[in-house]
Amino acid sequence: MTMMDTAWIDIGELDDIPREGARIVRTAAGCLAVFRTADDAIFAIDDKCPHKGGPLSEGIVHGHSVTCPLHNWVISLDTGKAQGADVGATRSHRIKVEAGRILLDAEALLPADDA
Repeated sequence: MTMMDTAWIDIGELDDIPREGARIVRTAAGCLAVFRTADDAIFAIDDKCPHKGGPLSEGIVHGHSVTCPLHNWVISLDTGKAQGADVGATRSHRIKVEAGRILLDAEALLPADDA
């Protein structure tokens, strides 16, 4: 699917997610964590820390990163990659806001290639 024919799924209003908060979107491919930062940026990554699978949606959002609640790994919301000395990544997904509505790329509903 190219950028031109991307299918977008409406998953709710931006105001449904508090600043520096997250919500879970449950899909057949697994749970996604949708984050809203203090500057109203929106991100979607798999709700699974690359370290031990901790629930990133329950982590602390700071800047454009989230700290896993289990072992304090810091994950980039832009890329899903662990930061600092930690190595690993979780899948990130394309997401956007239009007219106050959060739209998720339908490809996020597909299972990971390595699943």
